[in-house]
Amino acid sequence: MQDRPDIAELLEAVAAFLREQVVPATEGQVAFHARVAANTLDIARREVQLGPTAQASELARLLALLGPGAPADLAEANRLLCTRIATGELDAATPGLIDHLRQTTRDKLAIDQPGYAAGTKKKED
Repeated sequence: MQDRPDIAELLEAVAAFLREQVVPATEGQVAFHARVAANTLDIARREVQLGPTAQASELARLLALLGPGAPADLAEANRLLCTRIATGELDAATPGLIDHLRQTTRDKLAIDQPGYAAGTKKKED
């Protein structure tokens, strides 16, 4: 474990440098790629900050949905979920499935597109 600045702070500092120094000093393709790089660093920072909790919550929900014997690996559990949905073993009537899918989507949006996620409201069913 490192002292400050931590990885999130480092990513934020580089993104700010690109936005505040590089983009205004360049134009065209270089400015565009600097903005893309800054946005990529922002996504990486949010992944570092939010990803572990989101993945742990997703796995816990998957294990509850899939039941005993479900794989403890997130990717494998998601593959099994997809298989069970494709075969009709799980569907929209399965308790917890829709809530799981919605929460997983919200968590992914919070990392990838937080402005979009913040603009969405949970619809009550």
